[in-house]
Amino acid sequence: MSAYPKSYNPFDDDAEDEDAPPVPWKDSRDLPDGPGAPADRQQYLRQEVMRRAEATAASTSRSLSLMYESERIGVASSEELVRQRGVLERTEKMVDKMDQDLKTSQRHINSIKSVFGGLVNYFKSKPAETPPEQNGTLAPQSNSRLKEAISTSKEQEAQYQANHPNLRKLNDSDSVPGGASSAVSTEAYPKNAHLRAYHQKIDNNLDELSLGLGRLKDIALGMQTEIEEQDDILDRLTTKVDKLDVNIKSTERKVRQL
Repeated sequence: MSAYPKSYNPFDDDAEDEDAPPVPWKDSRDLPDGPGAPADRQQYLRQEVMRRAEATAASTSRSLSLMYESERIGVASSEELVRQRGVLERTEKMVDKMDQDLKTSQRHINSIKSVFGGLVNYFKSKPAETPPEQNGTLAPQSNSRLKEAISTSKEQEAQYQANHPNLRKLNDSDSVPGGASSAVSTEAYPKNAHLRAYHQKIDNNLDELSLGLGRLKDIALGMQTEIEEQDDILDRLTTKVDKLDVNIKSTERKVRQL
């Protein structure tokens, strides 16, 4: 066993004399020794626990605000996707209408070119016409998954308004929830009222974060499905436009031959 105490500093310059007793190591952060040391240490530990609990509660509150902000952005992006779908659907209907008008023009050109063509067009059935869209303001129909996700997230808009740091200034009484008014059983929490309130606030924030992340997942999956469906519309629209371009060029050549 060493002859020196555990707090002995072997590198202390003051201990040059071999016969001098060893100088104990001192740190400014050490708690004072003496009869009051155990009580001081308990007080220090209690303060440290409270400080960390308060920091954790504040951190979960900030995370909750960021989650609500992400959800609001997700809803706005989803609504923009729905609007874009409406534009694509109206464009596709306009292309279909142009194709019908072009077929009608080709029939008239054939009637002008020859009597035989006129007779053929007379006995040929007319192409079916789709009813015109009323003022072009039909509401776009998004997929049901995205629609349900948007509706569910919009119900949480009040929560976003209440938790966003720029829209709500917390009072001292709001930073720590009251232990008596909480519906959660207090048996699993510490007996200290303030510490119990911090733990309850952390648990409530984590529960809300879990639900919010679930809603964000639904929005993301709904947006993915919507984008895939709009990709199909774009492919279909590209094929129709290419076909329409070929028919327009063919009609122009026929018109020049008249």
